[in-house]
Amino acid sequence: MLRFVGRQANNIIRNSLLSRATVVSRNVRASHDGPEESEEEFNKQYVNYLSRPDLDHWEIRRVFNKLAGLDLVPDPVVICAALRACRKLNDFALAIRILEMVKDKCGGKLKEIYPYILQEIRPTLDELGINTPEELGYDKPELALQSIDDIH
Repeated sequence: MLRFVGRQANNIIRNSLLSRATVVSRNVRASHDGPEESEEEFNKQYVNYLSRPDLDHWEIRRVFNKLAGLDLVPDPVVICAALRACRKLNDFALAIRILEMVKDKCGGKLKEIYPYILQEIRPTLDELGINTPEELGYDKPELALQSIDDIH
């Protein structure tokens, strides 16, 4: 009896694993030769998603984790939609984290891209009452010691 139950349990586990593998394999894209999405469509898709009335904190974080993994700097339109969603949820910390992620995504072109993005999103920042990480002093370490090279 126990051997039969053990075999039956193994069959159930194997079948459930196979069904999960099938679902996973359906979600994996076979090739990248599909239709390309234009930049406007890409931005519109994210703006529409971030403008949903039932959006929650987890979904905003998921969107920006996905954007952080892509090889791009989010468009100012997408950033503004995310900041409005953060304001709607009253999550100031998440808005600051989004701005920090955008600054980090600028990489080596920080002095060229980041000022442009701040210029484009400044009306939204002022409208929502959100400060940039630089205005809050988050760009400098809080407990940093003065460099010995700067003492004399």
